[in-house]
Amino acid sequence: MSSPATSARPDAAALEARTHRLYCDGPLSPGATVHLPDRAARHVVALRLQIGDAVVLFNGDGTESSAVLTAVGRRGVAAVIRTRAAVDRESPLPIHLAQGVCAADRMDLVLQKATELGVTSIQPVVTARSVVRLASERLERRELHWRNVVIAACEQCGRNRIPQLQGMLPFARFVARAPDSGQRLLLAPDAGTRLRDLAPASPLHVLVGPEGGLAPEERAAALAAGFVPVRFGPRVLRTETAPLAALAALQALWGDC
Repeated sequence: MSSPATSARPDAAALEARTHRLYCDGPLSPGATVHLPDRAARHVVALRLQIGDAVVLFNGDGTESSAVLTAVGRRGVAAVIRTRAAVDRESPLPIHLAQGVCAADRMDLVLQKATELGVTSIQPVVTARSVVRLASERLERRELHWRNVVIAACEQCGRNRIPQLQGMLPFARFVARAPDSGQRLLLAPDAGTRLRDLAPASPLHVLVGPEGGLAPEERAAALAAGFVPVRFGPRVLRTETAPLAALAALQALWGDC
């Protein structure tokens, strides 16, 4: 039977010292030996860790476990769990990002940095101006790659919960499913409303277009679905810059910054 997780407050010095955090899907019970999944095992090998080295494992349930490596070799990597603690590094502000699918490196950057900035969920949206069009097999590989990008970002930034990464949606279906609660924001450089002009609201739904922005008919559909255009200064931001600027500003205004 698993030992109950103890409550722990995030400690900046302790977090900085934990240089090797690894995602390990599955139960993590103190005293148990776990075999790390292939992705985490490859990471251990790449870092040249050895038997006896300490690592921190997490499985996305909000806890993290201190562990010691007990096997590193061709047959895989294993670790024994020492302790488990509930450590909350999530933002109190739920932010759901809908990102127009953009070029591979730019999309990876958005996923990585949005995770670091505390986003709750990410919805990739295929728009008229999206440069990416994928067949089903390639789409599955791309979405798996995106999930690994998000997991790696959680390993790096200390989050113990994985932001929900939704399956890619065409813009029309996304708008049809637009939430009817919370504040819906459309990032638009020509908007007259600034973020500071808005009253605090929760949850927040942020829509960002791809390279070239949303097509006129898509923008009209977003406005009809209740999205409010907002701008971030007089400069036009790239598709990978806009969501990160928005997330940082929202966290500073109403979140945990």
